Amino acid sequence: MANVILGLLLLAGPQTIYALNKHFEAGVSLFDRASLGSLRGALNGLLERGEVEFTASVENGRSKKTYTPTPAGTAAFFTWLTGPLTGSDLETQALARCFFLGLLPDDGARRAVLDIIVTRIEADEAELLAATSHLDALDLPPEHQGIFRYQRATLEYGLAAHRVGAEHFARLRDAL
Repeated sequence: MANVILGLLLLAGPQTIYALNKHFEAGVSLFDRASLGSLRGALNGLLERGEVEFTASVENGRSKKTYTPTPAGTAAFFTWLTGPLTGSDLETQALARCFFLGLLPDDGARRAVLDIIVTRIEADEAELLAATSHLDALDLPPEHQGIFRYQRATLEYGLAAHRVGAEHFARLRDAL
């Protein structure tokens, strides 16, 4: 979430936590959700790492903080955007990077990120295919076949989702 916040600050300029929340609701919520509490926690982490700073002001008698990325935060954002996809939530990571791809300076840099995404999706799909082969080779007792049927259906959904994702990002890359 911290990288998404940095990206929103780079796209929209300085923002309060409430404005960031509206940005999440208006677009980012397509791939990631955030509560005010989780935004506050992520902003505190960014402040601790020196990746954002804020200016305090009073408006209509209410205190507010307006957050801006620091040069360190901007560097951290672009390192994340162009780096490897790590962890298990591949879809959220891929969509977050896609959402901010226009912040990269040229099509070559964008293509490199899309290559990273496609490569990771294809690697994960290959792992699922290997699991499929292993599961299909099992000799299941009749009482487990009904359970296995739906577990296999879940695996098939994962394979289909990976194929669609790989095709989508490859088309986007190839259109550059």
